[in-house]
Amino acid sequence: MTFFARGAALALAICAGAAQAQERLSYGTVGAYLAARQADAQSDFTAAAKFYAEALALEPANLELIERTLTAQFALGQHEEAARLGSRLLAFGAQSQAAQIASITKDALGGRYARIERQFVQGTLIGALVDQMLLAWAQVGIGDIDGAIATFDKSISGEGLRAFAYHQKALALGLDGQYAEAESVLAELHALDIAPSRRMLLARVELLSQLGENGRASALIAEELGAEPDAGFADILERLDAGERLPFSVVQTPAHGMAEVFFAVAAALDGEANDKYTLLYARAAEALNPDHIDALLMSGQLLERMGNPILATRTYDRVPRQAPEYITAEIGRAAALESAAKPDAAVEVLHQLAESFPDTALVHSSLGDTLRRMEQYGPAIEAYDISLEISGPPVPEHWSIYFMRGISHEREGAWPAAEADFRMALELRPNEPQVLNYLGYSLVEKRLKLDEALEMITTAAELRPDSGHILDSLGWVLYRLGRFEEAVAPMEAAVELVSSDPIINDHLGDVYWAVGRVAEAEFQWLRALSFDPVPEEAERIRRKLEVGLDVVLEEEGAEPIELANDDG
Repeated sequence: MTFFARGAALALAICAGAAQAQERLSYGTVGAYLAARQADAQSDFTAAAKFYAEALALEPANLELIERTLTAQFALGQHEEAARLGSRLLAFGAQSQAAQIASITKDALGGRYARIERQFVQGTLIGALVDQMLLAWAQVGIGDIDGAIATFDKSISGEGLRAFAYHQKALALGLDGQYAEAESVLAELHALDIAPSRRMLLARVELLSQLGENGRASALIAEELGAEPDAGFADILERLDAGERLPFSVVQTPAHGMAEVFFAVAAALDGEANDKYTLLYARAAEALNPDHIDALLMSGQLLERMGNPILATRTYDRVPRQAPEYITAEIGRAAALESAAKPDAAVEVLHQLAESFPDTALVHSSLGDTLRRMEQYGPAIEAYDISLEISGPPVPEHWSIYFMRGISHEREGAWPAAEADFRMALELRPNEPQVLNYLGYSLVEKRLKLDEALEMITTAAELRPDSGHILDSLGWVLYRLGRFEEAVAPMEAAVELVSSDPIINDHLGDVYWAVGRVAEAEFQWLRALSFDPVPEEAERIRRKLEVGLDVVLEEEGAEPIELANDDG
């Protein structure tokens, strides 16, 4: 990941210097610039592009304003406007990765591969390895396939990401109709025990099918994805089993090859660099290959993660209904609508999807998840029931559905059904910390099987020592067992990890009270109130502050602290 980790630092460089930039702006420009910066910080790229453009109109030679306007336009998917701004920036002699990406994208779409080749020969534009891959595709574009293969081989023999170069070389050979040679390259990569990306797997499956080896292609999918592949590969398996000869569709033009380069970089940067920087590469891949569904899905996910559900929804909407990935896109669109505080619209999307794809378990479980988050537990249970019925006999992958259905049963007050689901989830995925914690905590709250609950939560805490909620559960079960002194350390650690949780602060207050640290208990209860607990809990905390925990317990008919304490 050396090259891509370097990309994260470059991303920071692109976005750095806001304060200095403001100092360089004229008085009349500052208002628009500040508004743009605020919108940019909130990932509202529509407003950011508008206000940056207003500032740029007042200071047309301000290089940072040009670059910020460019990146906002690229984030919106407006690659033509981004390319225009990129050309303007480069004309000033500026060094800008964003401008180079925009310029190369425009030239590739226009078939100007010779121009791209000349630029790469003159020096580094984006980064050493990426430049080599794009140069090779430019050579493919001008008809120099031998030169392209030599460029790919140079990268393969170097210290960069060999898998990246192997993949690109195979795609170029496939585009040239050299299917056996292309498959051999990917087979060599497979022999190096390097797990293929989804795009690599797709390319090799299509190449094998072109070579008349559908059986090997099906076996490869099963080897890499198991018994339940995603919708796209499930569709491919059906076509392979029907004897269809799959076309080599991953790349159909040199521009598509460049799209694969940008998408591979985006996939490597995802989670490692700033999301806005990663989005530049995903948007470039979309622009170069509008049918690149994986790039569309990645852009949608990035936008959703950045808090722009409206733009994410528009991106998901571009996935065609006939595409196998349509289901994934619609589930993403529903998630974006939910993030946009439109849960009813999200449920409607999923209901319509369930009507269109009634036999797809993922659709029903996604509907169940959304309904559960809306606290519509009864309908959520019905959706989970359908998902599990479609899925057939339980397999390890189903643990999360049983877990979520168990939560819904528990919230509905159906404890026996909830406990059965939790225990099935643990049978399918032993020692899963989430399930151990939820089941253990529920048993504690119900005063059931406290010794088993303690064992479960202790195991969960050992597996997830960085989880404040699990440590809270551990402290709370110790408190319930009357082991007050032992409860202090995990509860204090829980508050350190999740300092603004009202329930955890309230629990620590109770533990402090139980060990005689009255002033600290009252302080924690006051902290809990400051974090806006639900009204019922807030009223109970105020009562504890007024009369103390012992009186509250007596009023509730619970055992007083002295009787609950079994350690003397």
